[in-house]
Amino acid sequence: ATALLIPVCALVMAIGTRVEHARKTLKAADAVCFDVDSTVICKEGIDELAAYLGVGEQVAALTASAMGGSTPFHEALAARLAVMRPSRSQLSAMLADHPPAEMLTPGITGLVQALTQRKKRVFLVSGGFRQMIEPVAAVLGIPKTNIFANNLCFDADGSFIGHDPTELTSRAGGKAQVVADLKVANGFSTVVMVGDGATDMEARDVPGGADAFIGFGGVQVRDKVKAGACWFVTDFQDIVAALE
Repeated sequence: ATALLIPVCALVMAIGTRVEHARKTLKAADAVCFDVDSTVICKEGIDELAAYLGVGEQVAALTASAMGGSTPFHEALAARLAVMRPSRSQLSAMLADHPPAEMLTPGITGLVQALTQRKKRVFLVSGGFRQMIEPVAAVLGIPKTNIFANNLCFDADGSFIGHDPTELTSRAGGKAQVVADLKVANGFSTVVMVGDGATDMEARDVPGGADAFIGFGGVQVRDKVKAGACWFVTDFQDIVAALE
């Protein structure tokens, strides 16, 4: 009968392949890199833009394929943009009607504050578009120079040309390369990656990459990420608690 008095919370086990390692690495981290879509914001920014352009269903299917790991990201990005072809004016109108900064995932503001208070650098590393991420970064107090994302390119009349292929995040393995380069360029000894997708988890699995990967399932739970993350959380407050 006494066993029934054990608090339910004591029976809940943390999920992950190396949970304690992830928590210790987080506390020691010089920097934390976040994915944006379905992590920092509770939407997929590309899908939101596609819906605004009237091609939502086609693009959502391509996004799901990319995030699930079944299609290389650079192929999925090119395919999505070929369907969307947003003009500069369409992008501006969409951002005015649906400000990305109003889509913040609950708890992210407090987590970013907790990290910066502890002198940890915060970066946004995304396969999304810089034009949609800069407003999010501004609200969170993250400098534009700490954003690594794709860049939409327009002609002089504002018509869509394509995306900048020199951005590392436009290619498969790009997020992992960004994290590895950040460590070298800034002299970071310890970096943590946080995100919901397979492309985020790759950042841990390359030489010189992230020292731990925290999978985030508060918006979307992706089975591959839940199974492979060092630590898998669905509430940013769990990460804040680990910092204390």
